[in-house]
Amino acid sequence: MIAIVSPAKSLDFKSSTPTSKYSQAEFLDKSQELVDVLRTYSPSQLSKLMKISLDLGTLNCERYQEWNRPFNVENAKQSIFAFTGDVYKGLDAISMSEKNLEFCQKQFRILSGLFGMLKPLDLMQAYRLEMGTRMQFSDAHDNLYSFWKETLTNKLNNELKESKSTYVLNLASNEYSKAINFKNINAEVISPIFKDWKNGEYKIISFYAKKARGLMGRYFIDNELSSPEDLKGFDYEGYTYDSNLSNDKPFTFTRRQ
Repeated sequence: MIAIVSPAKSLDFKSSTPTSKYSQAEFLDKSQELVDVLRTYSPSQLSKLMKISLDLGTLNCERYQEWNRPFNVENAKQSIFAFTGDVYKGLDAISMSEKNLEFCQKQFRILSGLFGMLKPLDLMQAYRLEMGTRMQFSDAHDNLYSFWKETLTNKLNNELKESKSTYVLNLASNEYSKAINFKNINAEVISPIFKDWKNGEYKIISFYAKKARGLMGRYFIDNELSSPEDLKGFDYEGYTYDSNLSNDKPFTFTRRQ
């Protein structure tokens, strides 16, 4: 089983990491194509494009101007330690053992608007580019889905073949899941749903659901899972498999607290 997850907007490039091991992202030449286009945008243009404040537009304009290859431990950081959003709070990579990281490097992948697909120890530099961003990158591509879909679909199929996996654990958001053509993936795709009790019923609450995807990712890594049935034992932070809500539907996990 290979797990995929979304990146995060919030980043940490100051804290130290528990390992000096790293790898290089596979699609840096394609990333460079995007950076070359983004470098032509002013802070205000980036702000409008990404629907962010002018301060964030300025910050990301500087990031793209400062983009520098090759990546090394002085100018970049391993992706799993660089992202710090809700999903990554659940994942809690900083507490992973060396054994966890070895499994993670083989079976866990991070989707990215700029990098395409990252292994956990792939080095990355700070950026902001959500997969849903609509802009003209070339005559052939007017959005990131078009730019990445074929590449990421083929890459995931190759990863599945190399690891002899027959399942994909999809922990990515809808925005990032759409970057892969699951109809052409040579595996069964499992996309869990996480619901919390509120106002007398179970509901998907965005903040909790994001963290739960990270918690599920950590459960997958801790137990080195290979079968969807093994996912049903997920019980981190009070979640349990709900057989009633999962009947003929995606695996659903609920929590009352």
